[in-house]
Amino acid sequence: MQRKAHCFILDLPHSDGCFVKTYPAESTEALLDGHVSAFAFLGGVPQSILYDNTRLAVARILGDGRRQRTQAFTELQSHYLFDDRFGRPGKGNDKGKVEGLVGYARRNFLVPIPSFESFDAVNACLERCCLERMDARLRGHAETIGQRMERGLEALLSLPASPYDACDKRSGRVNSLSLVRYRTNDYSVPVAYGHRDVLVKGYVAEVVISCRGEFIARHPRSYEREDFVFDPIHYLSLLERKTGALEQAAPLQGWDLPEEFTTLRRLLESRMGRRGKREYVQVLRLPETLR
Repeated sequence: MQRKAHCFILDLPHSDGCFVKTYPAESTEALLDGHVSAFAFLGGVPQSILYDNTRLAVARILGDGRRQRTQAFTELQSHYLFDDRFGRPGKGNDKGKVEGLVGYARRNFLVPIPSFESFDAVNACLERCCLERMDARLRGHAETIGQRMERGLEALLSLPASPYDACDKRSGRVNSLSLVRYRTNDYSVPVAYGHRDVLVKGYVAEVVISCRGEFIARHPRSYEREDFVFDPIHYLSLLERKTGALEQAAPLQGWDLPEEFTTLRRLLESRMGRRGKREYVQVLRLPETLR
């Protein structure tokens, strides 16, 4: 199955060094993660970076040409302390180097269309491509890209003690079904947190939910629309009281348990009847103590 990928590309114009990483969507968390990954790749932070006027960084262009930055981009900039500059709207030549790198990366790194099992795999390949490109010697230069990069890296700002938490933060509220809506999709939390206000952190690969500073749920990120992402364990305390709902409980549908659990349930119900269902749910709840 083919899937569209969105690229974060950083170009170092003096040396022609580059960093390329792909994402499932063009989103705030992808922009943030791209910076964190690029800075880690370089081992430092450029003093100044030129951007286009992406809505992920620019909330509004004011009448005098100044940019009103998004909150997420402002936090990123405050963490790494680099200066930003923005190209003129509609003037691609302001950032011609990186525009050219986009075409180069597509033709040389992604043609023919590659096949990978995950975005982690394709990004590992792209990082190798960026490293291999450092051995190239471009026309008009006596030194390789890597040799020229060595001097440029000396001018980088030092990395902070800890990387930026590259996520999109949003407030939410748990509904009566113990679900929290984030970007058109619903993610489960333990039933004890029903109708509570929560903080949702959307990362590129996962969604993390907390309540009053306490972590309560973690899920793989879904990029579908109107999707439901359940953790069956979140609902077991309720099913222990209402064992009659065990058969039709949507959060348990598709829960891939070892065959031994089916055997255990059959034995418990045959020996203990209705009470056996409750005993079975109690067994399923044992992993809660390990979290």
